Amino acid sequence: MEENSANPGTRVDSGQPVSTVTAGSGSSNSLAFDFGQLRRFPDIEAANLFAHDPTDELILREAASALAISDGGHVAIVGDRYGALTLATASIHGLTSLRVHQDGLSGERALAGNAERAGLSGQYTSMALGPELFANAQVVLWQLPRSLEELSEIAQLISAHAAADVQVFAGGRIKHMTLAMNTVLAAHFSSVVPGRAWRKSRPLTVTGPVQEGTASSFPKREFHADARLWLCSHGATFGGTKIDVGTRFLLEFLPEMRQDAAVAIDLGSGNGTISAALAQARPELTVIATDQSAAAVASTKATALANGLADRIQAVRDDALAGFAAGSADLIVLNPPFHVGATVHAGIAHKLFAAASRVLAPGGELWCVYNRHLDYKGALAKTVGETRVAGRNSKFTVTVSIKT
Repeated sequence: MEENSANPGTRVDSGQPVSTVTAGSGSSNSLAFDFGQLRRFPDIEAANLFAHDPTDELILREAASALAISDGGHVAIVGDRYGALTLATASIHGLTSLRVHQDGLSGERALAGNAERAGLSGQYTSMALGPELFANAQVVLWQLPRSLEELSEIAQLISAHAAADVQVFAGGRIKHMTLAMNTVLAAHFSSVVPGRAWRKSRPLTVTGPVQEGTASSFPKREFHADARLWLCSHGATFGGTKIDVGTRFLLEFLPEMRQDAAVAIDLGSGNGTISAALAQARPELTVIATDQSAAAVASTKATALANGLADRIQAVRDDALAGFAAGSADLIVLNPPFHVGATVHAGIAHKLFAAASRVLAPGGELWCVYNRHLDYKGALAKTVGETRVAGRNSKFTVTVSIKT
């Protein structure tokens, strides 16, 4: 899609995100919101990682007229990264009782911190992704996901549970938007209208929900005969119902993992493949699965249930083991992400290595799989303890680190 650089009401320049936005022409409120006050913390912070992007501003401008006449109790916000949509809506339009869903716990905590600093803590409620989030909503603000499955799950929920006259103001970065998104949205709404692109973002206005029922088609499930496992997945879960290729290599080393371990943690559980494989292979083991993604935790629980392991696997939403006591685990298994949002960044892996080191008991083992070119062995040795390469193939390296 071709970018249109026409000015929609604020300055346009290259490089850094715009720092303020005001209510659009459809609103009598001319208050400005300063995006520069927003932080990503406790998520990774770096010079090339921002707490908002132009899409937030574009969505707010497209929705300004609808928000100006809205009752906050009928506004739902989904996909807000660190609170830009929520806090600007509350500040510019004076709305309260906003309903907000963020899949990542770090984003949810960043919103809470940003709201407290802005004096807006009481203006919204964080909610799970489900019917209650969208019940009778008349306006929905939506930072579009890259995943078509996540797009489909959210669209399905809005269509089934929002008001019949709901207006959905969505948007995304052009490089991450595809025509397939329009097809997915068109399955649940009668009208999907793209707006003018600005600063490499494009808005979509979606109306006319096709309310054919309230039952969700998620989580999806798939049986993998080679692993003897059902895998389940909600839309935002990395890898869906598949076994990640790195995880598949790591599973080959299950028999070598600490045999006398009483408690094992699957750090970044995703769809629950590692947790289920561990519980299946080691009946004596207490398995705790943790992920900061709400979708991943729900997927892991569904996978455990589908394999008859619900009483063996405890799934917990947590950010980098913050809720776990030091020295409380004998074994941690990790397939670390190599990106933060859409940006390739090693910071998240190093954050998880440090977390694992804190939670491992002396002599405990961290088993890790990562892309071969990343060469994390030195960092693992420095952060956790003595580290050796347990295996390597053409794409991945598996290491084991012993907590000193």
